[in-house]
Amino acid sequence: MDATASCCAVDLARKAFMSDAEIPDEIAIETLPLDAWHRARGGRMVPFAGYEMPVQYEGIMAEHLWVRESAGLFDVSHMGQLLFRSDEGADLVAALEAVLPADIAGLGEGKQRYSLLLAEDGGILDDLMVTRLPDANPFDIQGFYMVVNGATKIDETLAIAGARRGAARLLHVLQGPQLRRAEEH
Repeated sequence: MDATASCCAVDLARKAFMSDAEIPDEIAIETLPLDAWHRARGGRMVPFAGYEMPVQYEGIMAEHLWVRESAGLFDVSHMGQLLFRSDEGADLVAALEAVLPADIAGLGEGKQRYSLLLAEDGGILDDLMVTRLPDANPFDIQGFYMVVNGATKIDETLAIAGARRGAARLLHVLQGPQLRRAEEH
């Protein structure tokens, strides 16, 4: 990857490489965009990946069965959300294909692909989802949108050249056999 592609994770790098003396004893826990909504509905909140996360409401088995039979909405706003601009001069597709064993060049506009993030030695660091942004998108850029693991998002951002850190965004996942019906309501 060229220098143009690797210059963009500086502010995360500073945080990732703090000395032990600079790391606070207690890391501040952030709240999700819908924290009050989760609490008002009895969500059991626990710290995970730097956020207070709802892990259950009525109980694990009841919720598991509901999602398997109907549909469930999951707040995954704690996940790392990365934007890659293809209009900044670097060969973004080549840079992404150097760290993802996926056909990024062949990824259609508005299409998403599951992939892995590779270490320099070819080992697997983690899994992720990558989307080629359509011309009309909420970020108003040409490029790619990637969702990475919330617990390792700092390390993954440093491993991927060209990542832009943005403000936390609301991110939900709808799962279950009745998801199309749930989307209509």
